[in-house]
Amino acid sequence: MGNVLQELVTWLHQVFIKQFDAWILLGFIAQFFFTMRFVVQWLASEKAKRSVVPVAFWFFSLFGGGLLLIYAIQRQDPVFIAGQAMGMFIYIRNLWLIANERKAAAMTKVD
Repeated sequence: MGNVLQELVTWLHQVFIKQFDAWILLGFIAQFFFTMRFVVQWLASEKAKRSVVPVAFWFFSLFGGGLLLIYAIQRQDPVFIAGQAMGMFIYIRNLWLIANERKAAAMTKVD
């Protein structure tokens, strides 16, 4: 049991301490922003007592996803690159739709 624990400690040190650099820091920051979108969505839904996707969700998605894409490119991970790149289109499209909806609503109020 002691050997397994020592191997685990050694592995954790290698993964989280020894290889820590600016890219790992960027990855953690990116993951924080990407995770915040779920927190924002959950809190908005709890407040409304129904499922809600606020605009902040899409901005956190775009910012966190963009940083994760940069991180994935630097790490040369094709699965991670493809996943984050596809997500960027979805986030931008949703923000575009929201902007168009707000623009149309503003035009209706003016008339």
